[in-house]
Amino acid sequence: MNDIRTITIDLDDTLWEIHPVIKRAEARLFEWMSEHYPRITEMFGPAEFQILRSEVLAELEDHLHDLTFVRRVVLERLGEAAGYGDSHVDAAFEVFDDARNDVELFPGVRSALSALRKRFTLIAVTNGNANLEKIGIRDLFDDIVSAAMAGAAKPARPIFDAAVKAGGASPVQTLHVGDDPLNDVHGARDAGLRAVWVNRHGNEWPTEYHAPDIEVQHIGELDALLGQS
Repeated sequence: MNDIRTITIDLDDTLWEIHPVIKRAEARLFEWMSEHYPRITEMFGPAEFQILRSEVLAELEDHLHDLTFVRRVVLERLGEAAGYGDSHVDAAFEVFDDARNDVELFPGVRSALSALRKRFTLIAVTNGNANLEKIGIRDLFDDIVSAAMAGAAKPARPIFDAAVKAGGASPVQTLHVGDDPLNDVHGARDAGLRAVWVNRHGNEWPTEYHAPDIEVQHIGELDALLGQS
């Protein structure tokens, strides 16, 4: 590990917990539409929202790497069904996006990223649509690579190739850090990168995947571990 130059870092569920954030954002969006576009929420309850989203995901298989595009299509379909057209889409998405980026970093994340950036190039790599400017940590990363930008989502190789290119080092000099065994660790190892598994809950490693080079409970452990190399 003493030749690592770039660290690529997953965001959702690696730096913060995402599921309660999405749940809260969807509730805020529903509340906003009830106030401003009531026919939508009269026709579609939260359960129907999810059914429509599942239908759109099944229909738009070529766009599954772009969650912003998918969500905007869902908003368009809701508006069209309720007779509003698509005039609400930009404002509705902004409501969701603001809430989606209102996250609470896991303890020690900011200080860990600050320490790592003193020694390594840091690249954020995400399948989602987190906005690091809104979250307030854009200054801790040298660049961002999203699935929408790369045209493919983890664990597919193109997003890791794009991250390696952004970092400026070779794949073997690039260390990917993430919580998901398939999307992060297996995908990174398959693309030639080193990989760290952030295993916050002490889960068993699924042996059908490429094993991580390092396992940690939180990213605060990384600076010292890499310093030992």
